[in-house]
Order: sequence, then C-alpha cells, then structure tokens
Amino acid sequence: MNIGLTVPPSKLSEILWTVALARPVFIWGPPGIGKSTLVENFAAEAGLPCVSLLGSQLAPEDIIGVPRINGSVSEFCPPKMIARDEPYCLFLDELNACSHEVQKAFYSLINDRRVGEYKLPPGSVVLGAGNRSNDSAIVRTMSSALINRMLHVELRVSHREWLEWAAKNDVHELVYEYVQNRPDHLLAPPDKTEVPFSTPRSWHILSDCLRQYAAAGSDPALDPETAGVLARGCLSAHHAAQFVAFIKQAKNKYKIAAIISGEEKWPSRVEDRDVLYFLAQSYRARLAKELPEKKENLSPEMKETAHLAKAALKNLAAISLEIAQMAVSKSDQENEPDLPDWFVVEIIRDLPRLAAAKE
Repeated sequence: MNIGLTVPPSKLSEILWTVALARPVFIWGPPGIGKSTLVENFAAEAGLPCVSLLGSQLAPEDIIGVPRINGSVSEFCPPKMIARDEPYCLFLDELNACSHEVQKAFYSLINDRRVGEYKLPPGSVVLGAGNRSNDSAIVRTMSSALINRMLHVELRVSHREWLEWAAKNDVHELVYEYVQNRPDHLLAPPDKTEVPFSTPRSWHILSDCLRQYAAAGSDPALDPETAGVLARGCLSAHHAAQFVAFIKQAKNKYKIAAIISGEEKWPSRVEDRDVLYFLAQSYRARLAKELPEKKENLSPEMKETAHLAKAALKNLAAISLEIAQMAVSKSDQENEPDLPDWFVVEIIRDLPRLAAAKE
C-alpha cells in the first residue's frame, strides 16, 4: 500500500476520534512505530475494552465461529471474544498478514459490523493495522474488496511527539538525549537480512535494558562494552555504534554546541576517534537542521552560526581530514540529513585543503 501521504500520531488520533465510530480505519506503517500502542491508547481514552486479534494467527472459524444445530436448522456461533454485549474496540492487528480465506471472513464484520446473526453493539469501533510490503515483514496482498471497506491512513514517526511521550514514560535519559540530538536515528528501514533495526519500539527496549542494568547495580553508561552489546541487540549497527560513542562523549562532557561556538575543542586523542566521529556526525546533523536550504533565508544569528561552524570544521580537519571530509559529504545512511548546498560551496571555497581531500 502506497497512499502517498503520511500523518503523525497526533493527526491519526484526531482521525480516529472523528471517523472511527462511523467507519473502520486501517493504519499502515513499518514495524515498531507505535501503531498498536496508539490504538490501545485510543480505546482506553474512549472508555472501550480493546479486543486484539492477530491476523497472522487466525483461521476463518476464529471469526465466523462454528455451526451448531438449533432445532431443525443450523446456526453459526461467533467466538466469545467477539460476541460481546457491551460496545468495544475490535483491533485487527496484522490484518494483511492473514490468508485470503481469513480476509474474506472479515468482509461482513468490517463492512456491516456483523458476524452471521451477531451484530457488534452500537458504539463499537473496528480498527485494523498492518505493515507495508516493503517493510520485510510477513504480509499478503490485501484483496480489493477488503481495501474498499475501510479508510486507510499511513502513519509516520514524529520525533517531537516521541520525545514528548518519552519524557512522560521514564525513558532512560541517555536514550532520550541521544534521540534529541539525532532525531534522524529514531527510525531506520529494516534490513533485508535478519538483523536488528532502529524503531521507536527498539529504542524503548534499549531504554528498558539500561534501566534493568541500573536496577541490578551496574550502569552500562560507565561500561561502553556492555552498552555496545545492548545497543547492537536493539538498533541498526550504525546507530548502535553512534550511541556508544555518544555515551563516551557524554562521559567526557563534550558538547557539539560548545565546539561549534569555539568554547570547547574537538577531542584529539587517538583513543577518542569514535567520539570524534560521533561529534562530526552530530555537527552535520545540527547544521543541517539549523541552516536554511537557501542562503538568502539566513538570519544574522544563522550567519554567525555558519561562520563559527566553518572555523570549527577547520579545526576538525587539523585533527582528521578524513572525518572532516565525512562531516561535509552527503550521508550514505538513509534518512540522515545533509548540509545545505550553499554551505558546502562556501566550505570548498574557504577551506581548499579540505576540498583537496574530497577529490
């Protein structure tokens, strides 16, 4: 499914509150971005019990029930989980992972809110969710008849909304600060191979792991090796390495804002090369976020930032030309921002030594 338009969690919540009582809504998105949690929160706020059915584990009889003889006729008895007397939220998770036979069993339930002779109580809500075919997840083609029975919405990750949620849900301070500094690392596309990848859910898992270690009396923040094992078990390899470097620079109190302003120096020791690499990545991400795409949109404050940033880059090149080159080159990591073209042109003009290293 490629709708061509995505919405953040706040907009999706608005759509559910406005539309879901009238029509079923299907939520598309990659694994781990909070589709299920959003539905569960909506049901709780609406005061409705949430009944979740996992499409990948269903057979047709789990929906339509089994027949029984009633006098001289037979009738279907819908499952107890579905046949309820009070209104509720029926959440069909991984709906597009079920077989076509199971999809057909959902037709009347989704369109007419009915299974055989049983009808969902007035005020009930039917919601579905699923991954996309390009997410390397277990999905099947959804039949056109089923697609046409629902409103479809594609969810996207909002780092600002995730950080707001994290602040209220005791997410570990290192995870919070890292995502705050590198919001582009909150989500990474799944690899074609069986390796971990970064999602809001995997960052939350890492946070819980760090909390558990702290509760056991061991702080991974003081042990980069342990932090590396935990991070690599949850995140994309590149993000895990950067998170460990972030821990090291946090321990040494390096701050990229202070380095750009000239208040602090880049770490220059050979053993701090991973920290230097992380700071250079943060340098690029910060400037890509703060500097406008077009030079004519520069404010006086932005002009000062650009001037200081070029001076900081010159100092970085004196320590490592390779890392300075990386800081201004286009990223080979998906979703990572690049510096504005006009700023790169000025760097090549003002720092010919760095430009020579790029050739």
